Amino acid sequence: MSVTTICTEPSVTAAPQAPLPGAARAMDLRFPTLTTTVPKELVHRASVAEVLLTGWSRTGDTRFAVSGQWPRGHSFFHPVQERHDPLIVAETFRQAAILLAHAEFGVDLDQHFLMWDLQVEVEPEQLAVGFAPASVELDITCHDVSWRRGALAAVRYEAAVMREGRRVATVGGACTCTSPAVYRRLRGARLDRPGTPPALSAPMAPQNVGRTSPMDVVLSPTGHDARWLLRCDTRHPVLFDHQGDHVPGMVLLEAARQAMVATLGQGAFPRFVASEFKRYVELDTPCTIEAARLPDHPAGPRVAVSAHQNGESVFTATVGADLPRT
Repeated sequence: MSVTTICTEPSVTAAPQAPLPGAARAMDLRFPTLTTTVPKELVHRASVAEVLLTGWSRTGDTRFAVSGQWPRGHSFFHPVQERHDPLIVAETFRQAAILLAHAEFGVDLDQHFLMWDLQVEVEPEQLAVGFAPASVELDITCHDVSWRRGALAAVRYEAAVMREGRRVATVGGACTCTSPAVYRRLRGARLDRPGTPPALSAPMAPQNVGRTSPMDVVLSPTGHDARWLLRCDTRHPVLFDHQGDHVPGMVLLEAARQAMVATLGQGAFPRFVASEFKRYVELDTPCTIEAARLPDHPAGPRVAVSAHQNGESVFTATVGADLPRT
């Protein structure tokens, strides 16, 4: 199935027996295509306001164009140094991956998705916030597509994110699709007896992790400069857009970004992240986040971030940054 940009075109009723002057010409006019978001169900969002995609089309056997729009201001993805937040690229890609699975690969809406890895590299100069929302297009190719009993089982997406003909970012990631029955076997105890999240711990100072509001901070201090507790506010309207039985991947990516800023300083601008999601991160068990600056890289400083829960590694990321010029 190939679906183009969603639009609405009002129906036109028959002309009256004796049309008024100019009415015949007016009847021939056509409304231009009207832009709207894709259905929120196709990107697994509960709030329409959090849908970033506006349409899609198939451009080849395994290639697709997905359009989207980034607002000038967002309740969570705030502009960073007068540029669009690089993590809005990751969220746009995540939505596009789920959209194509449903709309182009026939995955049922009740299927569960697991992203195993995600790599994002942005061109900071192309992220400047303008005087209008940024219209973007993702040129996506699909690799390593596998099927199980006629249903999509796994796929790897690679995307170039374009804005006004210029490359904004490159993104890649692999995901698997799981039926409700298989997911229940994997998560049965958690689904039947969900644990109670611990009391919300105190946040790091927002300015020390690249944030302006304590509400958006996902790290809590531990008394160690390079170690924090993951702070999960399940009431957060964006990070926890809908109820789930584990910590969303975007929370872990945000933790990696905040740990990088805490390590390199307030002016560090994230331009690269390579992450791996190893296990489900539970909501009711403490999860520690650790960071260590890596040896200097030609492209700029990088920080290794890791998350551990119940003695196991659950998430890793390497985050690269630009530092302010002195």
